Amino acid sequence: MTPAHPGRGAASAGWNGHSHGSSDYRKLLAGLFFAGIATFAQLYSPQAVLARIADDIGVSAADAALVISASTLGLAVGVIPWSLVADRLGRVRAMSIAVIAATVFGLLVPFAPTFSLLLTGRFVEGLMLGGVPAIAIAYLSEEIEPRHAARAAGTYVAGTSIGGLLGRLVAGPITELAHWRVGVFAVGVLCAVAAVLFITLVPAPRGFVPRRFVPRRARERGSDPGLVDLLRANLSSPRLLALYAQGFLLMGGFVALYNYLGFRLAHDPFNLPQALISLVFVAYLAGTWSSAQAGILAARFGRWWVLISSLACMTAGVLLTLSTVLVLVLLGVLLATAGFFAAHAVASGWTGAEARIGRAQASSLYNLAYYAGSSLFGWLGGVFFVQWGWGGTVGMVAGLAVLAAVVTVAALRPPQNPAHTTGFAGSRSNIGP
Repeated sequence: MTPAHPGRGAASAGWNGHSHGSSDYRKLLAGLFFAGIATFAQLYSPQAVLARIADDIGVSAADAALVISASTLGLAVGVIPWSLVADRLGRVRAMSIAVIAATVFGLLVPFAPTFSLLLTGRFVEGLMLGGVPAIAIAYLSEEIEPRHAARAAGTYVAGTSIGGLLGRLVAGPITELAHWRVGVFAVGVLCAVAAVLFITLVPAPRGFVPRRFVPRRARERGSDPGLVDLLRANLSSPRLLALYAQGFLLMGGFVALYNYLGFRLAHDPFNLPQALISLVFVAYLAGTWSSAQAGILAARFGRWWVLISSLACMTAGVLLTLSTVLVLVLLGVLLATAGFFAAHAVASGWTGAEARIGRAQASSLYNLAYYAGSSLFGWLGGVFFVQWGWGGTVGMVAGLAVLAAVVTVAALRPPQNPAHTTGFAGSRSNIGP
């Protein structure tokens, strides 16, 4: 066993990752699937009942959306510290601590007696939740054979979409029967079960040696860079910055779309009840399918083409929701969701491929941008909604998607020589630039 550089994904000598179809490969993906459920079900469960929260507490749509923004802001703040914890304790141990702590808060926070305490609790809950997305992609890239890692990343993102869907589907109908606090608590129970399954299933890591095991002489020689060095390396690459921008812009627009969709559907010309509004989130299944397909298509055609196509799909879907015909609105939501999740699967996996050192920190920076966008634009979309109605929110979301496409064209074009394309894990492969 020879430890390599921890910032580069230290591994056992000769270790090349779990092969596709092996028992540990399946356990790893199943474990991360349940980690995604435990994380994203509780993160977004209040989104299905924001209109009820606004009515119950007596706040505006934009203020009610702060329940989501507070948790995503906490997650954004937490991703960098969690990447350091992962370097010290190991990937799986850090994710286990994070998901257990977050689940405890998820069971307590719904019963906060005041709005300010609710927001504070959601912030801390998000801070704990940051441990999973901060580490998961780095863990995948270190544990899976490089030629299968893009597909594995797509499968992981598909699991996160299932988590987001379940949280909303459980909270909405229970709120209709009881109260929004009971609905959100029920999601916390679901997340506790998923957390146990994650800890039970995920195999022990073999592709990374925690930083504390790096020999002292290696640190003294300066071969073990600190956090500042790792962050500087991952903030000096224009391509990585462009990928961080994808997360910031697209997640912000996507969360805004879903934050205020319920408000629109609850009023003229649709006037849908809460239970039916919750079912709209079944559109997340389009994201489950598209994120997995994005990994497969990226392996065949390259990441750049899949990302551009996904952005076009998202933009078209968002514009279609301007219709006053319910069927067209739902079709638009499906297209926007499919496009977003495909783009996110490509951009998040691409980040792991581009990082030369500090892969966990690179993934954390992507997630920092991703959830910072969610917090900012998830709230700002409400300001547009209050001022200009649904058209204002749609204009903001579509504008963010178009800006993301401009960044993609300007900074992420594939090189003309395919021999210089970079695979998911930083080695040459056929999965795109």
